Amino acid sequence: MAISMAFSSPYTTFSLRSLPQLSPLSAFSSLSTTHSLPRYTVSISQPITTIPIRCSKKADFDPKVGVSVYKPKSYEVLVTDAANSLAYALDDGKTRLEIDFPPLPSNMSSYKGSSDEFIDANIQLVLAVVRKLQERKETKACIVFPDKPEKRRASQIFKTALDSIDGISIGSLDDVPSGPVATFFRSIRDTLDFDFEDENEGRWESKESPSLYIFINCSTRELAAIEKFVEKFAPSTPTLLFNLELDTLRADLGLLGFPTKDLHYRFLSQFVPVFYIRIREYSKTVAVAPYIVNYSGALFRQYPGPWQVMLKQADGSYACVAESATRFTLGETKEELLRVLGLQEEEGSSLEFLRRGYKSSTWWEEDVELESSSAWRS
Repeated sequence: MAISMAFSSPYTTFSLRSLPQLSPLSAFSSLSTTHSLPRYTVSISQPITTIPIRCSKKADFDPKVGVSVYKPKSYEVLVTDAANSLAYALDDGKTRLEIDFPPLPSNMSSYKGSSDEFIDANIQLVLAVVRKLQERKETKACIVFPDKPEKRRASQIFKTALDSIDGISIGSLDDVPSGPVATFFRSIRDTLDFDFEDENEGRWESKESPSLYIFINCSTRELAAIEKFVEKFAPSTPTLLFNLELDTLRADLGLLGFPTKDLHYRFLSQFVPVFYIRIREYSKTVAVAPYIVNYSGALFRQYPGPWQVMLKQADGSYACVAESATRFTLGETKEELLRVLGLQEEEGSSLEFLRRGYKSSTWWEEDVELESSSAWRS
């Protein structure tokens, strides 16, 4: 069965209204897309198996069933979906959780955008998620920053937003007791940062223990500190890693000056992705015009639904082309997109080997037997 599918360039332009204090969630502007390259038609030579998936907009939506099409019109929709998925996971007794989606429009990659823009966007988004979560269930959240200077900066910029959320508290990884050497270097850092006085010190300290710890804006080096913080303060309390881009951070594990790979095997493997969107853009050379075909897709998960491979359509929406109860590897995600586009090489051919290479998965996707938990794949 041959099917023709029209698609456009993956390059998109978004507009996001500034949210200095994140007061009303309605301040999130709609996401708009602009397609700059011509559309190409790709013939799909392989039959597509239709999967009966109900759209999340339907009244009879079942959260355990994946979505057929995903097209959030604003960041408020993303925040709501993330908060709902988080609530489902907490109700199911999950205690190690992950949320990961683009904090800024996709045309502003982490290489082009300012680090402060990503830091501030993540803070605004996590505050919005906490607000939405509190609408569904009582939650006393503690937002944990990488260090005291980051905590102080956030408390100054987002003071009004923090005051407007009931039961919220803030902390930092510096709260974990450390040895004399680490304490010495922290004192030097605080001095160079002119961190002599914080007028908001103790302003957002809860008398009750938090029911949820949320870690944001942490780097690879700070993953080990998160593990120590969890062991010290939250051995059984739900813990959320928010927009840390763990797949990017995992790539540094084992390198000189970074934590060892064992950190993933014993700790990061415990975290269940409850709301996950990883967008990737690809290109493939073909023997006929236009010779280079650009396409875009995403690995998507909305707990308690399945893992889904989504293909970007001409209207900016993402359509499900494959789903699984377990996580797709990055290589499997790309292969599913090639399959549905009819661009997959003949199985077992030399061209398939040359295009795919010797390895099609990362070390953390391969080393299943070394993991203390498979929760991150579920």
